[in-house]
Amino acid sequence: MVKQWLLGRLAPAIMLLAATAQAATRPNIILITLDSARADRMGFLGAKEKLTPNLDSLAQESLVLEHAYAQAPSTVVSHATILTGTYPQATRVNEFGSPLPATLPYLPDLLRTHGYRTAAFVGSIELDPKNGSAPGFGRGFDFYDASLGRPRAEGSGAIARSGVEVVARAMAWLTRNPARPFFLWMELSDAQAPYHSSSNAGVRSADAAAGRLIAALRGQKLYQDSLLVVTADHGESLGAHGEETHGVFLYDETIRVPLLMRLPGTQMAGKRIATKVSLVSVAPTILEAAGVGAPPEMQGQSLLRIAKSNSGAEQPVYSRSEFPQQAFGWSRLESWRAGKYLYIRAPKPELYDLSADPGAAHNLAGSSRAVLDTMAGQLQGFDNHFGGSNSSAASLTSSEMQKLASLGYVGLQKQEMAATAVAGVDPKDAIAIANKLQGALLSLEAGQAEQASRDAESIGARQADLYLAQYILGVANFRKQQYAKASQYLHRAIELLPDAAWAHYYMGATLLKTGDFKAAAVHLEIVCSRLPAFAAGHEGLSQAYEHLGKSTESQRERALAAKLGGS
Repeated sequence: MVKQWLLGRLAPAIMLLAATAQAATRPNIILITLDSARADRMGFLGAKEKLTPNLDSLAQESLVLEHAYAQAPSTVVSHATILTGTYPQATRVNEFGSPLPATLPYLPDLLRTHGYRTAAFVGSIELDPKNGSAPGFGRGFDFYDASLGRPRAEGSGAIARSGVEVVARAMAWLTRNPARPFFLWMELSDAQAPYHSSSNAGVRSADAAAGRLIAALRGQKLYQDSLLVVTADHGESLGAHGEETHGVFLYDETIRVPLLMRLPGTQMAGKRIATKVSLVSVAPTILEAAGVGAPPEMQGQSLLRIAKSNSGAEQPVYSRSEFPQQAFGWSRLESWRAGKYLYIRAPKPELYDLSADPGAAHNLAGSSRAVLDTMAGQLQGFDNHFGGSNSSAASLTSSEMQKLASLGYVGLQKQEMAATAVAGVDPKDAIAIANKLQGALLSLEAGQAEQASRDAESIGARQADLYLAQYILGVANFRKQQYAKASQYLHRAIELLPDAAWAHYYMGATLLKTGDFKAAAVHLEIVCSRLPAFAAGHEGLSQAYEHLGKSTESQRERALAAKLGGS
């Protein structure tokens, strides 16, 4: 009896000691993601420019995946895949403020549950879960240090933090929090065009930041027994196929990325894997290295198992871009890489033999019909696992749709239920428009409202069905205090893309200025449901409620805004 009582009293302590001992044997994990870094700029992948001496040195101690591919050519969507181990159809995020579903497995959340301290240090404001386009990304992090600490809505000044500063802040956190094991994610934005005159300067800057990190880890005796994973969210077109930056096309310039893994004790140092791999496999690989089982919802597979098996068998690679459809109303794009071929599903289908044509300059869709049909069938079979090639964007609720309809918004149901087949404008035929509007968006985010307005107006005046043009014009006019014009443009933007949280925010802010508090509340309620950590959204909703006589609700929203960092 006494023995049973004693065991019962000691059991929690024994379990704690066992968990502590297990945690002590697990490696520290450092994940570095390079924003917009092309694979062909890396010396360890054959580049001749010597831009990446620090990463090249790290590669000599690492497992190098020579042909790694992103699942999307945009920052938020690709990082969602990296951190969840699921495809874009499952994450359902986009670049316009759709939240990461809380039901998805999430790497930092899983690691923290198993005794890891977790922290994120990101350079791009796009990945700020409070004030950027990445709501929900803060889940599972003990500390999340995002770019600049200011609302993206302010639209002034820089929109990225240098890699050197990101690394300095991360190492300061490690110094203050020496307990192990830890998971540290750093996103370095230096390579993203057009913040530098050329991507080479940006890649060199990101490499220098990585070198500082490695030196600091060595200095703190954290390097030898840690797992370091380095990859990129996507590449950068830099004019290839007519695209100036990224976000639209799925060619190698934007989809092929660097990927290396330095394992504890330099296991598999210098080993190279030539088979194709996907970034959807990064999260399950990290979990295996940490001794944590990957949940069945993860759709990637551990790359360590591939490396250990030496089988050479490769899986096809799937990638997807919904940005053309969401931003411009054009067709979405999907790609399928299998063997030596790249197939792109578009209104004008594309097929390339990359072994003979690495630049994807000669479309074989018309002359190699059998191969085209095989590749198209394989991609369709993959899509069918997700219920077809349905949109990954989250939908408005029926209540939200009804409220918007009561405010005069038309065609919302049509937009939500749009046909999923590849149809409409092929992005290849309109890439110049995308380039112009993406440049205008960068001007807008940098606080240059007049320039953004001029660039977008020349397009928006002729084509009223381009969400991005209407959004830019709406926000630019809001910042110029031309609220009637802002309301007109933002109304149309919301009709074109009803779930765009930022369009709703600016419409709500505009209506507060014009005194239409009832309509403002509808828009700001949608904002707060999708950007729950966005203080300015809650502050605006508090103002609307106050004018509507809802004092209790107003006080609640104001208190929440203050807690989140608002006024």
